[in-house]
Amino acid sequence: MPHPHESSLLQKIAAREARVAIVGLGYVGLPLATEFALAGFRVCGIDVDAARVAAVNRGDSYIGDVSSAILAGVVAKGLLRATTDPAAAAEADAVIICVPTPLRKTKDPDVSFIVDAVARVRGHAHAGQLVVLESTTYPGTCEELVAPMLREGGLEAGRDLFLAFSPERVDPGNRKFTTRNIPKVVGGVNEASTRVACALYGAVIERVHPVSSTKAAEMVKLLENTFRSVNIGLINELALICDRMGLDVWEVIEAASTKPFGFMPFYPGPGLGGHCLPIDPIYLSWKAKLLDVEASFIDLAAKVNAAMPRHVVEKVAAALNDEAKPVRGSAIIILGVAYKRDVADVRESPALDILKHLIALGARVAYSDPHVPKLAYDGLDMASVELTPERLAAADCVVIVANHTAFDYAAIVRHARLVLDTRNATKGLCGDTFAAECVPRRARVVKL
Repeated sequence: MPHPHESSLLQKIAAREARVAIVGLGYVGLPLATEFALAGFRVCGIDVDAARVAAVNRGDSYIGDVSSAILAGVVAKGLLRATTDPAAAAEADAVIICVPTPLRKTKDPDVSFIVDAVARVRGHAHAGQLVVLESTTYPGTCEELVAPMLREGGLEAGRDLFLAFSPERVDPGNRKFTTRNIPKVVGGVNEASTRVACALYGAVIERVHPVSSTKAAEMVKLLENTFRSVNIGLINELALICDRMGLDVWEVIEAASTKPFGFMPFYPGPGLGGHCLPIDPIYLSWKAKLLDVEASFIDLAAKVNAAMPRHVVEKVAAALNDEAKPVRGSAIIILGVAYKRDVADVRESPALDILKHLIALGARVAYSDPHVPKLAYDGLDMASVELTPERLAAADCVVIVANHTAFDYAAIVRHARLVLDTRNATKGLCGDTFAAECVPRRARVVKL
């Protein structure tokens, strides 16, 4: 039997007459709001941060994946506006929630941002409206948390309004795969909710993949990032073994990658960072423990990955020791404090732990990152330094943590005395196993 509100909402979506509200204008919400506006929908962004709201309404983007030119264009056309007032949700035919889901200090899921967002908009929800949660969370959140909160507001999910989950899959800094062309997984609390949510996303996303329930859609995102976390944990452990055996782990991975089946390359690094990889597997592990299931692989991978920043510090100490220098008093430059290449996001970045450990050991530490001019986060208060030949030459050790494309790696090995490369960024330079470019080289390069 057709849902009484379904045909009306589907018609609005097809005609681009449906109004969309995006709750949370961060690295997920703002690109999504922009895509809906570019597709011709009228969009209202709702955020508690007044500075963000003002920036959007000026057409000034603070997200690297959204250009100010494009944002200003849709704002000028009246297709996108922002507000701090949750009452704007009353005008929307669809409300999409894109808020953070961090961990508590006890390593339990912190869904307070979801609770707050739903609480703020449920008083303005109405019959026939579609509500979608995109925030990464544990399987069962929509059924066990969101639906009951909406019910308290007088609306039954699946009967009075539509409720679905569609995991965000944003990869900040990725120019090839963007909000528009990354396939969208959608699962609703009932078939009508799935159909309506698929129709909405299908109007702006190239491919939509429906699943049977909100719980299945919630599990999809956790599987994706747990898969990466476990495999990175494996390769990080292999890197430790190769280090003890005097082998180049990067050479081993490159050779293994020649196998056309049964192998997928993952790469070691200084530790996991960002909002997803260090956190999402813990959400799944937490849920598993509630079901009396031991998530051994997940927990072990998290343990291995969390230990990598300290391993980097130990490698620095060992490399300096080979130069008859202590860590205390040595001048060390960290290259890249963002959690990954070519982004400005420092959340959960392994560079933060590396900086803290080195400072605690008495090193004179500086950092250089063209994407992060100021670092006032997690107890640190520093400013990026210019990477001049003189500064490189004066450093006792240079540590490549985030392999930004803006760094001149040839100049780094030319002028520095000692380089610890945690990302294989110096591959192909003179002196590397497979050197393709010979440059005058001063540095002794140590790999992770």
